[in-house]
Amino acid sequence: MTALSGPRVAVQARPATTGAVLDVVIPVYNEETDLGPCVRRLHAHLSEHFPYPFQITIADNASVDDTLTVADGLAGELPGVEVLHLDAKGRGRALSAAWSASSAPVLAYMDVDLSTDLAALLPLVAPLISGHSDLAIGTRLARTSRVVRGAKREVISRAYNLLLRGALAARFSDAQCGFKAIRADVAGELLPLVRDTGWFFDTELLVLAQRAGLRIHEVPVDWVDDPDSRVDVVATALADLRGVGRLGRALLTGALPLTELRAQMGRAPLTAPSGQPGHTPPGQVPVGLPRQLIRFAAVGVASTLAYLLLFVATRGALGAQPANLLALLVTAVANTAANRRLTFGISGRRHAGRHHLQGLLAFALGLALTSGSLAVLHVVDAVPARPVELTVLVAANLAATALRFVLLRLGMHHRRT
Repeated sequence: MTALSGPRVAVQARPATTGAVLDVVIPVYNEETDLGPCVRRLHAHLSEHFPYPFQITIADNASVDDTLTVADGLAGELPGVEVLHLDAKGRGRALSAAWSASSAPVLAYMDVDLSTDLAALLPLVAPLISGHSDLAIGTRLARTSRVVRGAKREVISRAYNLLLRGALAARFSDAQCGFKAIRADVAGELLPLVRDTGWFFDTELLVLAQRAGLRIHEVPVDWVDDPDSRVDVVATALADLRGVGRLGRALLTGALPLTELRAQMGRAPLTAPSGQPGHTPPGQVPVGLPRQLIRFAAVGVASTLAYLLLFVATRGALGAQPANLLALLVTAVANTAANRRLTFGISGRRHAGRHHLQGLLAFALGLALTSGSLAVLHVVDAVPARPVELTVLVAANLAATALRFVLLRLGMHHRRT
């Protein structure tokens, strides 16, 4: 693995050589009918609207019809069209081979059906050309995206991306949209680590990029579903689930060199104007705090609901104080683990014991708050109504939650930095 030295640099606006700045790869399998119209339309759009030299690479992965013949004909007809043939199937395999062989500094791909409006192509790659971002994806799930597709595919897509957020802590919104780009220097570092050769290739690449601290740019797209799509939804979904499990295990066991990736490729932490890392001038919000608050609040809501369910379920058998102790202890351990991973972005076992001790300290303070609130309530009213009791507990938990965030952030945020 070679180190990326210094910040990302912008691609020269008008290169001295005639080499392509952008290489758009179109992976195909048995697409003899759609390939010609697709490539001609894409070539015309790039010629008219793209201000840099470009190349279009048709990556034919083991087609058994006349796709390769059509591709060779297009290469002879249109300048800047190249053909790459592979003897094995797999979209991920085709993309990895085409990107690895390309000399362009920015690499992209799109599906042959051109479901995504090509007007989004320049906004997709511009941040990569300028050096602002490292990867870019089209997203169909943004509020400003306009999408035409069936309810079945819509539900499957949203469920899959929710699964990625829960299982792999993914922060990108749409892993499967066939409209992505990457800087070639970044691709050279990440591609050797991506194991999948099929449809999970995109997700694995994005998760590795996120864990390496790279910047992923998202572009809302207009997208119209191809009714003639040959994708086997069930087989693809099962393969994706297997990929999620495999990648999740690799992340948990430390099989991937994430520390090295982040050290060599990740963007350096922001520094205050004074030049002191980690220093926040008066009146400024600390870096990352708004995002951490949102995630901490989401974890807190889930923990509070679980706490209330456990309290209500055990209240009758144990009594108020023991039920409060049990519910608070169980949810405190789960809350610390969830915040460690989701809020503060810490994975692995390093410092896990220290973090859980901090969580138990917050638990003890929360127990004092909630138990004290219950005791005061029972002094005022020996047999309080259940809604009143729950209301007091919720208020006490809110106070304990605020205290928990301060304690965990002090321990985890600075430890991570």
